[in-house]
Amino acid sequence: MAVPSIAFVEVGPRDGLQNERETIATGDKIKLIERAIAAGAKRIEVTSFVNPKRVPQMADAEAVCAALPDRADVTFVGLVMNARGAERAIATGRIDQLGAVAVATDRFAIANQGQTSDGSVEAARTIIAMARAAGLTGQATIAAAFGCPFEGEVGEARVVAMARRLAEAGPVEIALADTIGVGNPAHVARLVARVREAIDPLPVRVHFHNTRNTGLANVWAAVEAGASVVDGSLGGLGGCPFAPGAAGNVPSEDVIYMLERAGIGTGMDLEQLIAGSIWLSAVIGRKLPGMVAQAPRFPQAA
Repeated sequence: MAVPSIAFVEVGPRDGLQNERETIATGDKIKLIERAIAAGAKRIEVTSFVNPKRVPQMADAEAVCAALPDRADVTFVGLVMNARGAERAIATGRIDQLGAVAVATDRFAIANQGQTSDGSVEAARTIIAMARAAGLTGQATIAAAFGCPFEGEVGEARVVAMARRLAEAGPVEIALADTIGVGNPAHVARLVARVREAIDPLPVRVHFHNTRNTGLANVWAAVEAGASVVDGSLGGLGGCPFAPGAAGNVPSEDVIYMLERAGIGTGMDLEQLIAGSIWLSAVIGRKLPGMVAQAPRFPQAA
């Protein structure tokens, strides 16, 4: 049975923008964050503290943090890959939660962050410990949990074992990421259920890319299997610079439309998300993949 409500995480300012070739102005990134807040987002992935030579779009991480609105009711998340990134995020004084990434395969872990899969798990555990020591929270994402661009299929037992190891560090949740959009609903339901059982009572969060047009179906399968936190990116923008063929995230507005229409609460304002998607399309300079913003409103307002 699906959970009666989910917590929603807007990842557009980080995962949505990180693969864009044209530099997005810091001011526009802040406007994107403000629009997400206006739409009801209580957790927002605002930036990543990575080497700007590798991800140039995130070179203004500190500037973004300095310009964040003062909102005690919103958790600002900073993605970090190592201790140096964690130190930078903590030093801003504006990040509430560190997001660590462990990768399910060696070849992708090496491409993404220069270490083996096991090494990425230990790095994530260190990041979570650093967050807790600084009075912040930490969360861990298992990337390529449903398939790897270099090694192909990923064993479910491997992902479950990683989740258990990460859970020992005391994160607020464990996220399963379909980094290259190869998951299918049956696989998603099975793996979410297994990880949920393995890390109980920690929540399972899910992060889907829509590379093969299965993203929304996978969101539904995950929620049905008990995932209680769902990521989305405004307009469906996004991609991973180190994963060949990784297309955009599931669109925030499409996810919210589907869940709310099905009676699952999200706390989000669909009209605000649609307006934000249209605005972001103009900023990026092209049509975005999200479908709900392009469709007639249903049901129509009275």
